[in-house]
Amino acid sequence: MRIKNVVMSAAALAISGLAAHGSVWADGRGFTVEDMVKMERVVAPAVSPDGKLVVYAQRTVDLDKNRGRWDLWMVNLADAQAMPKKLTNISNNSEGNNSGAQWSAKGDAIYFVSSRSGSGQVWRLAIAGGEAQKVTDLPLDVESFKVAPTEDRIAMSIEVFRDCADLNCTKDRLEAKSKNKASGKIHDKLFIRHWDTWADGRRNVLFSAPLSANHVADNAVANLSGSLEADVHSKPDGDNEDYNFSPDGKSVVFSARVAGKTEAWSTNFDLYQVPATGGALPKNLTSENLAWDAKPVFSPDGNTLAYLAMKRPGFEADRFQIMLMDVKTGKKHALADKWDRSASNLSWSADGKTLYTSAFDVGQLRLFAIDAQSGAVKALSANGSVAGFDVRGSTAVIVQANLASGAQLFHSDLKQGTWRAITDVNKQALADVRFGDYEQFSFAGAKGEKVYGYVMKPWNYKAGEKYPVAFIVHGGPQGSFANNWSYRWNPQTYAGAGYAVVFIDFHGSLGYGQKFTDSISQDWGGKPLVDLKLGMAAAAKQFSWVDSNNACALGASYG
Repeated sequence: MRIKNVVMSAAALAISGLAAHGSVWADGRGFTVEDMVKMERVVAPAVSPDGKLVVYAQRTVDLDKNRGRWDLWMVNLADAQAMPKKLTNISNNSEGNNSGAQWSAKGDAIYFVSSRSGSGQVWRLAIAGGEAQKVTDLPLDVESFKVAPTEDRIAMSIEVFRDCADLNCTKDRLEAKSKNKASGKIHDKLFIRHWDTWADGRRNVLFSAPLSANHVADNAVANLSGSLEADVHSKPDGDNEDYNFSPDGKSVVFSARVAGKTEAWSTNFDLYQVPATGGALPKNLTSENLAWDAKPVFSPDGNTLAYLAMKRPGFEADRFQIMLMDVKTGKKHALADKWDRSASNLSWSADGKTLYTSAFDVGQLRLFAIDAQSGAVKALSANGSVAGFDVRGSTAVIVQANLASGAQLFHSDLKQGTWRAITDVNKQALADVRFGDYEQFSFAGAKGEKVYGYVMKPWNYKAGEKYPVAFIVHGGPQGSFANNWSYRWNPQTYAGAGYAVVFIDFHGSLGYGQKFTDSISQDWGGKPLVDLKLGMAAAAKQFSWVDSNNACALGASYG
């Protein structure tokens, strides 16, 4: 069975439109690793309260200096012809980064994190123009933040030594350690490191501070984490979606794992509620669930807390269900319990009737709307992978990529249901690149069950010829290639080198139901290996240009 790709970004659509004119292809070239690392990236759209503007972060790369830089850009969504406008220009420090935009309650300004002053602090920029205003001036970097809906307080995640009485203590200790020539370390528990970052005894602690009428934060911060031995936001992949203010700004709910010496293998994250001003012990709202509770977000009226929850302790690939908690009574129930997909980030509609989330779904990563009463699920995006989204009223903006295009921003009026691209950040740099065409296909895999995969033609494909195969195996192992763009094992870099590319979502992959994901447990070398063998054979049978006798397998982690 073949499923041809039909939804692509503006740039990819422009390229695919040339395919019918063979003479146009004569001057193209293949996509390279150098092209990939120089690509500009867009992330984190934030739609203004009135739905007319969107601010997002865009990364540019200086390959010679081996560094990237993030800046904030804005697009007027009310004008279909509007071009993106750069908001952050740092003349006195070209190495400063700007990211994490959040709108003020009135929509007249944005808050964001910038390192323009030499450390990561929160700044505020009026949309009407003028210079950015410094909101925080703390001795340590702000790792993430949230401004209260009432705009009178700010919550911040800051990395500190837990035995320090104030922020300056951590700063002084770090400075002293940097002067110490000894490099030895003693670890008495795991984690020793998160990926490429060694543990040095610091924790991400959640603090809050009042904001003045002039939008300046008090330097006297309140500890919201209390004495919890946990990271808020979590390490290494957490962010400010790990915590949220209530609509009245009086309390904060956050997700944290308190696991002691079992932290390295525990998935027991709980939700804790604390007054926004601190001064009280965090209250555990989900102590009965020994598995993962995450991504809390209050309904607009403050009566309901939506969050994600797993059921099985210690199993990080369990399905994230959407849970609703009555804030007054603490009663909880699952929403869309029969929807066999694992939800990710959550947001509410302004009227509190709908929840938005994204989830892997048969080789795509889609945006979904879920009725908060009935649990009815509706897909809002088609083919491709949604890496981020924001919805205000009927205005939605997503970051979406596919196998032939890096992420771009797309805008939709949900009342109409159509999407239009509002960025095309790599159009000029990749103007002469011919991407390999790709197709999703399916076959009977292990135990005769349907398994999906993708094939990709080499950039210089000619009908009637066979091509050597780069057979890429994904990691996880509970992961998915999906119709997505990757900066790790990118299939287009192999297609750009003249290879046919085959990649299979074997048993254990995400987006095909939890039973399919669970099927890899205690069988890492069983059904997945059968799927890979059968998948290669199916690709060669269904696509005559795939030379399965001239192939190389490669992959990352489990792959």
